[in-house]
Amino acid sequence: AFIKLDSAVNAINRVDGAVQLNESLCVSCKLCGIACPFGAIEFSGSRPLHIPANANTPKAPPAPPAPARVSTLLDWVPGVRAIAVKCDLCSFDEHGPACVRLCPTKALHLVENTDIARASKRKRELTFNTDFGDLTLFQQAQSGDA
Repeated sequence: AFIKLDSAVNAINRVDGAVQLNESLCVSCKLCGIACPFGAIEFSGSRPLHIPANANTPKAPPAPPAPARVSTLLDWVPGVRAIAVKCDLCSFDEHGPACVRLCPTKALHLVENTDIARASKRKRELTFNTDFGDLTLFQQAQSGDA
């Protein structure tokens, strides 16, 4: 089931069955991150170069330390515009996702829908053909409880 989010800025669209996010149209409302049932949308941003992180002058006290990060949905940093970011499996890279290529334990693999369907069918077949043995012990316990 998918949640339909009618974005006034049209930053999120479905193209060829895939959800695509146009980061340049993001207005930082964070509603897409709240509505996404998969937790696939994070928020990231950078401080503009012309805004100093700390105005250390003899007349101004030092800025307080930054608060601890809680969640990209809850965090707010003055001067930083949070932009919605969604993994696109490195669609721009002909070698595929960098996380799959660079995983030190080789634990990540790309899986196609046909692979999932095949594995699910095989699992159902194995369960159907499983011999559960003699279940009379459980039947006796149930009749003894009555």
